[in-house]
Amino acid sequence: MIRLIATDLDGTLLDAEGKMPAGIFETIEKLHARGILFCAASGRQLAGLRELFRPVADKIVYIAENGAIIARGGEILHTDPLPAAESVRVLDAVRDVPGAHPLLCTAERAYYGEYAQPFVRFVQLSYISNGQRDLYETAAHEPVCKIAVYDEKGPENNCMKKLPPLLAGLRLTLSGGNWLDVSEKSANKGNAMRFLLEKFSLSADECAAFGDHMNDYEMLLACGHPHLPSNAYPRLKTRKTACCRH
Repeated sequence: MIRLIATDLDGTLLDAEGKMPAGIFETIEKLHARGILFCAASGRQLAGLRELFRPVADKIVYIAENGAIIARGGEILHTDPLPAAESVRVLDAVRDVPGAHPLLCTAERAYYGEYAQPFVRFVQLSYISNGQRDLYETAAHEPVCKIAVYDEKGPENNCMKKLPPLLAGLRLTLSGGNWLDVSEKSANKGNAMRFLLEKFSLSADECAAFGDHMNDYEMLLACGHPHLPSNAYPRLKTRKTACCRH
């Protein structure tokens, strides 16, 4: 029996315009009444997820920032931040990549250091709690959950060719569109899902998961019933996830 349903948002649950499917809140209410957990699993920040699911915000669990934050309702259950020295290492590396713009993501707010467009416009569309601040000073004084990088040229053609050798030991993940996420190696949706399974005494076979991009890969593997939408990223489709259903 399925007791937990986890889904990515952009490219999976949401439509091409970023809108929720009709009746989703009623469906979540019915799942909650039957004792089935609904999990919103996303690279988005926690504040944005809570706002998006406001009608049922206290009845679901969240995997935010691609696994760096796990919460239930208004309670943060677990965080997996980058050490300050590693955040500085990422900022130094990204600074030397033309067209790349770092965004420091803390549990409460996302910070950009430069007011560059269209970077800031995309930040404000996806991160409802955001602001401008010196990134190095922020990294020294606040826990950073991840550093999202907006790549004007597309990360596959730019950042992913230059950053991996400079950021050994960290996790670099394509998270959709022009975005790349850098986080602790252990911060991913798969480990977050395993945390939830243990927290709520569930087995992998009691969990169904839906995802469309590489930041969903570990989550799909962690669940007994993984599913890929038809529009899933081609590289994800070719991964050895034979159990995935399309």
